[in-house]
Amino acid sequence: MQERLVVDNATIATVDANDTEIDRGHLVVEDDTIVAVGEGPAPIHADDVPTRRVDGTGRLVTPGLINTHHHFYQWLTRGLAQDSTLFDWLVTLYPLWSRIDEDSVYVAARGSIAALLLSGCTTTSDHHYVFPREGGDVLGATIRAGRELGVRLHATRGSMDLGESAGGLPPDYAVEDLDTILDASVRAIETHHDPSPGAMVRIGIAPCSPFSVTTDLLRESASLARSHGVRLHTHGSETVDEDHYCLEQFGVRPVEYLDDLGWLGSDVWLAHCVHVEHTDIARFAESGTGVAHCPSSNGRLGAGIAPVPEMLEAGVPVGLGVDGAASNESGGAISEVRAALLFARARRGPEALTARQALRLATMGGARVLGRGDELGSLESGKQADLAVWDVDGFEHASIDDKIATLALGARPPLTLLAVNGRIVVEHDKLVTADTADIARETTTASRGLLQG
Repeated sequence: MQERLVVDNATIATVDANDTEIDRGHLVVEDDTIVAVGEGPAPIHADDVPTRRVDGTGRLVTPGLINTHHHFYQWLTRGLAQDSTLFDWLVTLYPLWSRIDEDSVYVAARGSIAALLLSGCTTTSDHHYVFPREGGDVLGATIRAGRELGVRLHATRGSMDLGESAGGLPPDYAVEDLDTILDASVRAIETHHDPSPGAMVRIGIAPCSPFSVTTDLLRESASLARSHGVRLHTHGSETVDEDHYCLEQFGVRPVEYLDDLGWLGSDVWLAHCVHVEHTDIARFAESGTGVAHCPSSNGRLGAGIAPVPEMLEAGVPVGLGVDGAASNESGGAISEVRAALLFARARRGPEALTARQALRLATMGGARVLGRGDELGSLESGKQADLAVWDVDGFEHASIDDKIATLALGARPPLTLLAVNGRIVVEHDKLVTADTADIARETTTASRGLLQG
């Protein structure tokens, strides 16, 4: 053991199986692992291990938040097509995205990851599906940014092979051929995927959507992923337009189409799932298929809101997704907790979702969706040391007695500390692993370069 972190005298929301909450307790981390969580003061350690002590008075400790859907590269194209539907928004942005390369993606990933860390997120997925022919190693650039800033990353090798001339939505210059995609997917797994417990980088295979990939690509990707033991991800049932497209092209709705191709299962998670029927939800539950709920992005694009309460009632694994920063310009994770709670209640009344259920979506729910419920998502002995310490004793929060309600319903609290794998990456609302002023300058320059062509 090299170092120890002790948080004492804190309110702790463990998000364990019993939703255990501790009014005044302690949490102890040794290296990358939680070794103690309990009531009262922390145990005294009579050894010479370097120990960092954090006074938890007026603070709430939660598991680090888990983001199950994102597109890091979109940090450079925020604020565009503000009043468009998804399909119109995509058509507007595809030409800009065709100009990205390894350098710009690295800069964009640093912006996206910094925003996530500063909002309490310790684990994130990224769905990258645009690979310009002369763009270099854009997936590697994303992974490099994640390692440097200190986030736990599920990077998915996305793809599009159905161009406009063949009946798809993307322009032909934005797609790849099937063999190129499959070869690159194997290389990504062999180069970057770490299947070991506590892994900081894992790879998934992620064809983009039913309207941008061929049936062959979906089938081949599922076979490839399962032969290599990695997870599958795609967009599904996000908009009414997607429903119409699948009915016209395949004679079935999106979830039925994916199901027919073997794309439902405990190794699969789908983003959005806004326009689903009760039969779709039943199939998700039966198969163990996970859902990434992206409330802010779906609201921004006017797509609608996923029936999350119904999914939870059926036993579907549901996590939260920030989604790409071009359709959720805030780029933060904690705001999705509040959005999920409010939007669920707007759909189904004040008992549709509780503050504690919303927090669970962002923590253990996300861990289940990413297949890591045994390692992440709750504060329990033996789990990875991914945790957030929120200051809930300031002007905007002190008069709310229920500290979890403070987090889910109130203004965003300051982050006293964020630890990923035991490493402190945010302290007193400042990113420790990079200079955000530098990131702002870099992303501004890269964005202007992209927009100006």
